[in-house]
Amino acid sequence: MARRAPVLVLVLIGIGLLMNCMITVDAYHEFSAEHYFPGSRFGENKRRVQFYKAPSIAQVDGTFRPPSPVILDSSAPSSPAPSSIREYHVTAYGADPTGQSDSTDAILRAIADAVRGPGNGEMMRGIVNLGGVRIDLEGGIYKISRPLRLPVAGRGNLMIHGGTLRASDNFPTDGYLIDLSASSDLEYIYEFVTLRDLMLDSNFRGGAIQVVDSLRTSIDNCYITHFTTTGIRVQAGHETYIRNCYMGQHITAGADPGEKDFSGTAIILGGNDNAVTDTVIFSAAIGIVIEGQANTLSGVHCYNKATPFGGVGVYLKVPGLTQTRIVNCYLDYTGIVAEDPVQLHISSSFFLGDAFVLLRSIKGVANGVNIVDNMFSGSDQGIEIVQLDEKTSKFKDVKQVIVDRNNVNGMKIKSTIARATVEGNDSSWTVDFSRDLLFPNLIKSVQYSLQATGSQFPNHALRSVTDNRIVITTDRVVPASVTVTVDQ
Repeated sequence: MARRAPVLVLVLIGIGLLMNCMITVDAYHEFSAEHYFPGSRFGENKRRVQFYKAPSIAQVDGTFRPPSPVILDSSAPSSPAPSSIREYHVTAYGADPTGQSDSTDAILRAIADAVRGPGNGEMMRGIVNLGGVRIDLEGGIYKISRPLRLPVAGRGNLMIHGGTLRASDNFPTDGYLIDLSASSDLEYIYEFVTLRDLMLDSNFRGGAIQVVDSLRTSIDNCYITHFTTTGIRVQAGHETYIRNCYMGQHITAGADPGEKDFSGTAIILGGNDNAVTDTVIFSAAIGIVIEGQANTLSGVHCYNKATPFGGVGVYLKVPGLTQTRIVNCYLDYTGIVAEDPVQLHISSSFFLGDAFVLLRSIKGVANGVNIVDNMFSGSDQGIEIVQLDEKTSKFKDVKQVIVDRNNVNGMKIKSTIARATVEGNDSSWTVDFSRDLLFPNLIKSVQYSLQATGSQFPNHALRSVTDNRIVITTDRVVPASVTVTVDQ
């Protein structure tokens, strides 16, 4: 038996080699291994491989696809299969990347197919996860005659990217090139929609992007121009992030001869918890209007329209509950206006060209305001770095307001904290802070020290705090130095 073992091993090796050759031949020459091994699982495994390699898996998927309300030309070609599972190329639907003919219907067909594609569970309640499907503009320039809308609500995790959209001459003047809005009973209409690497030219026919009742929308690396109403409008919803964008009604790099005629608003944030970061606004009557709470601006450069022409860089139109942080921004010849600010923080920002912060009284409230650690640079015209507008009502409810530690060149310092020293040989010392303090007649805290020279030890007291003037008196004439620190 020991002598026969090598023969048996050789036979088994030969059978193994034969099986390997058969399988290899099938792989390279499309021969069927099922014919040779009908009882094996090879056929099932091969079908799985072919299934995953199929270019049109989305078309054979059984996922429910709601009908699209988009009205298209009945003579238009049928929708082609996407070039890959997750990418829908608009030129495959007939869009004209040269911008000569209208591409509205073609792009809407691509969008409709993308949002009716297979989903994988829900995101927020009622939002279908589309898995990161992309509508690719392929670097083309497309003319559109009406807003691009998603045909159904309740969709999330999709992207439109990579090209230019330009409004036609008959585009509705109250419309937006991309309009993320729909009639829906959902808490949020869309979630995690990304608009990236786009140039949006409104052709002086309305706005560019509208986001309504949506959650976690991302607008990234977009160039938005020639709007007449609003470049980006966010209405309600939650957590729209605008990043690395360039926005202007007219394409300019400053000192434009038509600057006094700039109109429109670059961004309106009408919801909560949104952010605008690393964005340039180079022409518009108003750079950013904030109408919701807990918003953040960081790294924003506004030179949209100079203040002497009536421009505003950032307008905080949320009186009574502002809750806004403006940090590391650049206000360039145009400033900030805040109505009845409550919880407003402005810091580490640069104000150039006599740009300033204006607190506008609606009901006389200013509470929890920090304007600290900024740089102001002006033209020696006596412009105050922080100003009050009390035409409607005087500020009477002022609490926790700190304007301090700002460095100033060519403008007039205003603060809520001030310190001064007077010297003389007298029994009364007056320190006038009216030119330095922000609020008139509103000193809440006074600290002073009196250092008398010679051998006298006078009694002294704080006698008056009126109209931001401090009066210190002694019971006798004495040479002394009086230092006073006040806080509003």
